Amino acid sequence: MTDAALADVDRFAARVRTISWFAAAGEPLLDSERAEVERYLERLGIAGMRVAPASDWIDAERIVRDPHWDRRWWHGEEEVRKALLARAAKDHEMGALISALTRVTNEATGTVLGMALIAALRSGTGHQAIAAAAAGAATQACYQAALAIAAGTGETHPFAVKRRLFEAGRWPLAAIEDAFYIL
Repeated sequence: MTDAALADVDRFAARVRTISWFAAAGEPLLDSERAEVERYLERLGIAGMRVAPASDWIDAERIVRDPHWDRRWWHGEEEVRKALLARAAKDHEMGALISALTRVTNEATGTVLGMALIAALRSGTGHQAIAAAAAGAATQACYQAALAIAAGTGETHPFAVKRRLFEAGRWPLAAIEDAFYIL
């Protein structure tokens, strides 16, 4: 990989502020979004879960607080993240890679919290805690997507799929028992 991949990461960082974060949260899932969730789960190695929409931000808060979440989801993402970081570290000077990833997370941090708070308020809940959780998840998704870009993985990678879900205004919430929830 060349520095062109890091330039792509920078272009993604600039695009972060143009995404309609959480704009579709609570709306009925489209068939295409359901298919994206299924692709995401399959690529993390946890295919076969039922895709379950959260009805609103209050429902989302209940879901993210559920102590019975399926840790295979977190472990799957963490294994993918570690592999991507190792791959990207081979392709790029570590300082340049970290700088590019930091630009993305800084841009996300400065953008998504306000968008999450607005979306939560519009839905009838003004809980800052749920907005902060949503913003944290979106910022993490931006970091993951940037890492996938830096590693040159393409649009079929699970973090690219997750990025598209957020770009569609959704929030992938959690895997609990046999279901994966999305707002």
